Amino acid sequence: MNPHAMHSPTRSFSGSPWESIFGYCRAIRIGNQIEVSGTTAVDEEGQLVGEGDVYAQSRYIIQKAQKALQALGADLPQVVRTRTYVTDIGRWQEVARAHGEAFGQNPPAATMVEVAKLIAPQLLVEMEFTAVLPHE
Repeated sequence: MNPHAMHSPTRSFSGSPWESIFGYCRAIRIGNQIEVSGTTAVDEEGQLVGEGDVYAQSRYIIQKAQKALQALGADLPQVVRTRTYVTDIGRWQEVARAHGEAFGQNPPAATMVEVAKLIAPQLLVEMEFTAVLPHE
């Protein structure tokens, strides 16, 4: 096996219009590590999912990230770190509920911080994910 091929990046795209506008991929795998870009509750058509609903946005974000992970050979149990950005820390329990439902059996290290705003005012949550696969 070519040792350089093992470290060539493999990318996954969700179809979000932001990916081509901003010039990034939803997730990238290098070796056994996968990084999922900051993900919001915007679907492939650029439409908001869960307007005003932190829990619904959080669930959609996790599902969107899961698809990106699966495209690169991983799934939620391989997530070792999450970073969550919220526009209202007072609603942390809604995010925590969705996070706990997804990761309760395999809890990763996690951080949640409040930010002044995200790229659009109706977006209430943004999450990043890091996954690590066993060495092959």
